[in-house]
Amino acid sequence: MNELFAKSKKLLSDWKGGSYIFGRGVLPELGKLASAFGKNALVVCNTTYMKQTADAVTDALQSAGLILAGNTIVPDAGPNAPRVDVYRIETYILHYKPDVIIAVGGGSTIDACKAANFLASLGADVTPEIDHWFGTGIVSEALKQSGKKLFPLIAVETSASSGAHLTKYSNITDPVAGQKKLIVDDAIIPPCAVFDYDVTASMPISVTIDGALDSIAHCFEVFTGLPASAPKEKYDLCAEITETAMELTIQYAPRVMKDPKDMEAREAIGMATDLGGYAIMIGGTHGPHMTSFSLVDLAGHGTACGLMNPYYAVFFAPAIEKQLRLAGNIFKKYGYISGNLEELKGRDLGAAFAQGMIAFCKSINAPATLKDLPKWNDSYVEKILTAAKDPQLDMKLKNMPVPLTAAKVDEYMGPIIRAAVNGDLSGIKNMEM
Repeated sequence: MNELFAKSKKLLSDWKGGSYIFGRGVLPELGKLASAFGKNALVVCNTTYMKQTADAVTDALQSAGLILAGNTIVPDAGPNAPRVDVYRIETYILHYKPDVIIAVGGGSTIDACKAANFLASLGADVTPEIDHWFGTGIVSEALKQSGKKLFPLIAVETSASSGAHLTKYSNITDPVAGQKKLIVDDAIIPPCAVFDYDVTASMPISVTIDGALDSIAHCFEVFTGLPASAPKEKYDLCAEITETAMELTIQYAPRVMKDPKDMEAREAIGMATDLGGYAIMIGGTHGPHMTSFSLVDLAGHGTACGLMNPYYAVFFAPAIEKQLRLAGNIFKKYGYISGNLEELKGRDLGAAFAQGMIAFCKSINAPATLKDLPKWNDSYVEKILTAAKDPQLDMKLKNMPVPLTAAKVDEYMGPIIRAAVNGDLSGIKNMEM
């Protein structure tokens, strides 16, 4: 095992212990994990393009003596977890009252199952309307007040993507408004998870690249968002996670592009996205993630975040020089930055990092500007800026390395978004420190 893989596996095992089974060829272990919760399992999974995985899940459960609730597999959620799919999955939970929910899929399916779970458990006591639950800690408070418990949920990840199987986040989309909103709550962390990296070989290459960019975004945003007062041990851990995940991604994503069946590269990207999940349990994401919520109908989540990270880096640069050098030197190691980052400061350092990440995105055929997105039009600029002023996204503004208020969004975020349209860094304004 190479040193980078060994380091990644140790980080993940130290974090999750026995509650997380990950690696190649581990899917059959699901049955033993699920049997601890009972016999009646509600499985949510796509049974068309993921039929082979669905069959493997069913075999693992039946081998351990479990049965499928309703003798059926519930259809999974659409991309970006539309709210209608949350409500649909909730009805299956309410009808079948399973001992355990098995969410099999990528981030969208897992996020939808998280939300359907707490709606089924708490909707009668509070409200079945999803809008009430957007924000932080609302599920935990309702559980405390009601004395209720959520159904046990095992997340079976199938895509190197958002880390949804390991985290406290659930992103739900209103397709009519074209806007994604966020639920953040420790209560919705799946108590157990399984990720067989071999399964990702069945995913389209675009999905894997989207996940690879999400892993960089998760790590880089959390790392740069750490306050100056953060404990040294927290900074050091986040630096190690970021350095490891970014090197896995930058080294191996081009290999997946060249050969989608390169299983060593698939495993590397899977671990990188898992480390991204670890990062967002240490701290919060900020500007690029907030912007991605308004691009839900134009690009995959990770692609939208990854696209925006270089432009926000220029804005944040004077406040994050140490982090930029660490992350930028990984791009330099693999030939995406030619200059000496140790000689650069402030905005110049941010621009060098940005150009390196843009070069990397282009190397894996990922969009590097907003105008590269299919169906992009300039009306999205105002949509992004309006959404950023929503009080429910205030946490993202506050998590920024250079915190903003809603009143400063137009003045400072506006130039960032417009720079990302055409790739012109010169228009980005820096706030006086």
